[in-house]
Amino acid sequence: MPPTPEHARFRPIVAPRVSPLPTSPDLVVIGAGAAGIAAARQALARGLSVAVLEARGRVGGRAVTTHLRGHAIDLGAHWLHAGPVNPLVALGHARGEPLRRAAQDEHLWVGRRPGRMAERAAFSRAFEVADRAITGAASRETDGPAGRALPHHLGPWRARIALVHGLVSGRPLDEVSLHDWPSLEYGDNFFIGGGYGAYLARLALGLPIRLDCSVVALDWSGPGVRVHLADGGRIAARAAIVTVPVPVLRTEVRFDPPLPDRIRAAIDGFLPGIYEHIVLHWPSAPFRGRDRLASIVGGRHKPPGMLTRIDDTPFHYFELDTACARALDAAGAGPDGARRLARAVLAEHFGRGSLSDLTIPAVTAWRHDPWSRGSWAVVPPGHAPARDLLGEPVGGRIWFAGEANSRAQWGTAGGAYEEGQRAAEHVADTLAG
Repeated sequence: MPPTPEHARFRPIVAPRVSPLPTSPDLVVIGAGAAGIAAARQALARGLSVAVLEARGRVGGRAVTTHLRGHAIDLGAHWLHAGPVNPLVALGHARGEPLRRAAQDEHLWVGRRPGRMAERAAFSRAFEVADRAITGAASRETDGPAGRALPHHLGPWRARIALVHGLVSGRPLDEVSLHDWPSLEYGDNFFIGGGYGAYLARLALGLPIRLDCSVVALDWSGPGVRVHLADGGRIAARAAIVTVPVPVLRTEVRFDPPLPDRIRAAIDGFLPGIYEHIVLHWPSAPFRGRDRLASIVGGRHKPPGMLTRIDDTPFHYFELDTACARALDAAGAGPDGARRLARAVLAEHFGRGSLSDLTIPAVTAWRHDPWSRGSWAVVPPGHAPARDLLGEPVGGRIWFAGEANSRAQWGTAGGAYEEGQRAAEHVADTLAG
C-alpha cells in the first residue's frame, strides 16, 4: 500500500465544526465533499433530517486549503470554473465571498526566453482552431478518442495543445471520450481569496457530520436503507445520497443487493483522472501578474502546465499530468522524485542559477489518497452515457451525486455541488410523495 500522501498531512485552515447526528434521519449522506455538503444543506432547507458520514477527519473532499508560510494555498481544487453555471460562484457572490475573475492572458516561455508577441498570437489561434475542431467532431462523429479530432495542421503548437488538454482532461486525449468533450464549460473562471477548500469548509460549518467514519456497506434489501460502518456501527434512514468518488465506490462500498447491472457498469467504466500540484515557493520567478497560466515549450522537458503567482504571492503550481505521474510511480520516486523533476525542468528553461530561492513545500498525490484514488472521474471512449446513468435513482432510495454525474461541469467542485443539490431535491420530492 502506498504511504500516506503528503497532502493529507497538512492541516486545513478552517477546522470542522459539526452538529450531532439525528437519531433516526430521513436521509444519510455518504461523504462530506462538495456534493455531500450541498446535499446536506439542500435537504435541511427542504425540512429533512440529515446525517452526513465522512471517512476523513475533515470536510471538503478533494478541496482543502492549508497555510504555507503564512499564505492560504489549495492542495486540491483551486479554480471555480464556468462562472455563469457554477452554483458556487453565484453563492459566493451572494455571501460576499472574495471572488476574483481569472486572468485571460497567460505566459508563454519558449526554450529559455519569453515568447514573442507573434508566437503568443499564433499559440492562441492554434488553441482556438483545436477547440473548434474537437467540439465540431463531437457533434458530427461517432464516439471515439478525443485525440483523433485534434487537427494536424497546428504546426509546432500541436504537441503543446495536446499536452494541455490532456492535463485538464485528467488523461491523455486518446483515453478521453470525444462525446464527453464538449460538456465541460471553461469560460469565466474565478478564484477565491483564502482558498477554495476553506470556502467549502465554511459552507459545512454546523452541519450534522460524523468525521472519521467510513462506510463499508449499504443495505437496501428492505424498506429504507441501512448503512454499515467500518467500526461495526449502523445507521438507518429512509434514503441515501452517495457522494463517494467513483474509484473508491468501485471497491470500498458493498451494496446489498448488488446495484443494477447498468449502474454498476457505469461506475466501473470511469477512469481516474490525474492532476497533481507540485507547490513551488519561488519569489524570484520571472512571472509577473497574479494567477496567470504559464506554458513552457521547447527543450527536452515539456511540463504540462503551471499556474503562477497564486493570489499575488511567491507561490506557484507546477502541474503533473497522467504521463508524469505514471513515470514517477513506475520509478518509485515518490514526492521527492516529483521535486527533483520540477527542479530539472525549471533549471533547463530558466537556468539553475535562477532557482537559488526555490523551495517545494508540498506535493499532492490524490491518485494515492485512499478516499479519492484520483483527481476526478474521466469518461473513456464509448462510455459517454455513464454520467446520465449515474444520476438515476436506485430503488427510489439511493442516489449518487458528485462531479462524475455532471455533464456541464465534470471534474469540478462546482459540478459536484450542483449534483448534490439536484440529488437532495429529488430525495425531498420522493419522500414527500
